[in-house]
Amino acid sequence: MNSLRLTVLPGEFSVWRLDAEDPPPSPEPGSFLSVTRTADELSIVALSTEVPSGATSEGGWRCLKVEGPLPFEMTGVLAGLSTPLARAGISIFVVSTYDTDYLL
Repeated sequence: MNSLRLTVLPGEFSVWRLDAEDPPPSPEPGSFLSVTRTADELSIVALSTEVPSGATSEGGWRCLKVEGPLPFEMTGVLAGLSTPLARAGISIFVVSTYDTDYLL
């Protein structure tokens, strides 16, 4: 695997859940937002300040960005980053985009 460069995004992040039919949030332009809708839920990752009151959430996350773009044929990226964290007892939440990966 090639050397990877990581950047720590500023701020504290949260992962939260809304009902599947709820509308997605609209954070400030330029801020990190990941929204995944399934038949069962709407999962959101964003700055903790964006979590609506009453939402089921897990906060206190820091976000590491793998500097990309990463080619689709590049393998082992998440394994290489998650294995040492798992050995240290650190759980992760991963968001993948077309260009790169983010680890919380």
